[in-house]
Amino acid sequence: MIEVRPSQRMRDLGVVQHGAGILTEPARAFDLPAEHDEAERIVDELFAAIERIGQVHPFAKGMGIAAPQIGIARAAAVVLPPEDAPAVILLNPRITEHSAETDEQYEGCLSFFDVRGLVPRPLKITVVATTLTGETTTTVYERGLARLIHHEIDHLDGLLYTARMRAGVGPIPVEEYRQTGRAWAYE
Repeated sequence: MIEVRPSQRMRDLGVVQHGAGILTEPARAFDLPAEHDEAERIVDELFAAIERIGQVHPFAKGMGIAAPQIGIARAAAVVLPPEDAPAVILLNPRITEHSAETDEQYEGCLSFFDVRGLVPRPLKITVVATTLTGETTTTVYERGLARLIHHEIDHLDGLLYTARMRAGVGPIPVEEYRQTGRAWAYE
């Protein structure tokens, strides 16, 4: 029996993989509410992708997916927090503030799922986003949810988490990663 690599499994589920140009280009913002229907269609596609992926892989730390990861160069992402908290829909998000206090935790990415990387991120971020109806929202996220949201906003800016890793620190093979199935640890 041939073992299917995690990255191949994600590719089979429709996730664009590392090396594709769309992952390194900034996503185009929506003109809302004028592009309401287009934004809603893309958000629906993101939820469909989450559903497919969730059927083959559990995510104890929560998960997110950005439109470029399903081949759509638009500024939309969906984040599922850990536990049963409601999904966070991000349209045209940008981080306007972040705490000086950071921590470093392992992250994975659906676009190169064979490795995990130790990534420093702020413990608190403030995000301005747009609703489908064109209203501007400002939300503060902390700890694990801030990490998930920041990771997806990076995707929309054309950045992968490896760009945030400390110099000299590289990703480790998923086989060496020992925290699968456990939430991030915070004091």
